[in-house]
Amino acid sequence: MNLKEKNNTKVLITGGDGQLGKCIKVLEINYPTLDLYFTNFKELDITDKENIALFFKNYSFDYVINCAAYTNVELSEKESERAFLVNAVGVKNLAEVCFLNKTVLIHISTDYVFDGEKGTPYTEEDIPNPMNEYGKSKLVGEQYLQKTLKKYFIVRTSWLYSEFGNNFFKTILKKSKNEKELTIVTSETGTPTNANDLAEFILNIIKSTSSKYGIYHFSNEGEATWYDFAYEILKSSGKLDSIKLEKADNYPTFAQRPKYSVLSKIKSVESFGLRILDWKDSLKKLYSKY
Repeated sequence: MNLKEKNNTKVLITGGDGQLGKCIKVLEINYPTLDLYFTNFKELDITDKENIALFFKNYSFDYVINCAAYTNVELSEKESERAFLVNAVGVKNLAEVCFLNKTVLIHISTDYVFDGEKGTPYTEEDIPNPMNEYGKSKLVGEQYLQKTLKKYFIVRTSWLYSEFGNNFFKTILKKSKNEKELTIVTSETGTPTNANDLAEFILNIIKSTSSKYGIYHFSNEGEATWYDFAYEILKSSGKLDSIKLEKADNYPTFAQRPKYSVLSKIKSVESFGLRILDWKDSLKKLYSKY
């Protein structure tokens, strides 16, 4: 392990080979006072508490960014035990080890802890009511963390995409090369979130050494349906005129999804002095370098 500077802030990233972990890695050069150590599932399995404890016995960390998660919403309905093992028990394990080592835990959660019935942006004070197994597992993880730690940040986000991993942005670009017609649903409204922007938000929390612990919401600004998102992806890529994009009222899925899951960022903006990009502007910024 390469811990560069003795007085630097030491940060462990779990799930470091996922899209958010990779986005954090890209930004590492911009944060010279942070020593970031990335682990994947093979190096650090958060469902194995003894493994975590041994890891912390060998290394000392000021912060942990937990990017490890079971994120397949559809499969979570069929593999709920696996979803809860990673998203709930794994978080409990991390929280307990962080407590013993006086380490601040930054945990990534989801808009899917809400049922989508509100119709206006969800605040951190709104009562969660998840409607699928994925959302339920993420909520239990939040609850375990809150029971164990006082020094934590839970960051709920939504509709993550980036140049890394498997996500809606990359899927639409791939399909646009081989298909002449796409049908996308309009039944769900949320906010596409560039994982690079989320990564910057998380690293700035650490850099600020803020003690304003608690739950925060972060996504890009604005709201969209999946159809709107696909439209802007094709527009940015110059493919809009060469493909027929159709709307669908609904699409049969095994898991229920909230029909409205836009997150309010007022608390995050006021607490950390943020300027958050509109989702369309952030998408254009990503595509310009893609």
